[in-house]
Amino acid sequence: MIRQGILHRNAWLGLIQLKTSQASFDSITARIREAVIPLRWQVALQLLPWYIGTNMTEIIIEIERVQTGVRIEKRLLKVLKAVSELKDMTLGDLLEGIVLHAFEGKPPFSEATLKEIEQFKKIYGLSLKASDSHQLKERHKR
Repeated sequence: MIRQGILHRNAWLGLIQLKTSQASFDSITARIREAVIPLRWQVALQLLPWYIGTNMTEIIIEIERVQTGVRIEKRLLKVLKAVSELKDMTLGDLLEGIVLHAFEGKPPFSEATLKEIEQFKKIYGLSLKASDSHQLKERHKR
């Protein structure tokens, strides 16, 4: 039943998208209702306005990823892994997002995520700040 409703909704969505440039959504809805639509279609149509104006197509950009052997501070990596797990994404995707936001001068995290990051920093003992970034020296292993 749900699948049937989705198919009907998608059919009406296609009709409305074709007609939207010629008439308003209200007049199209009125015409459809006047056409003696089966009840199950009317129910599906009532769900339709939520989808109007929503971009249901995603732009997919093909890229080529390479494996890298980047060395990173241990506690910082633990926090990054925790954030990527929290956001249900790979560590690589998280790092790409952070860097792309930084390149545009935009903050990569919301206020809520920053609060969660603070908790992860406490859990993993990460006290480093941005001002420490160019003063780090790796401890020699014995």
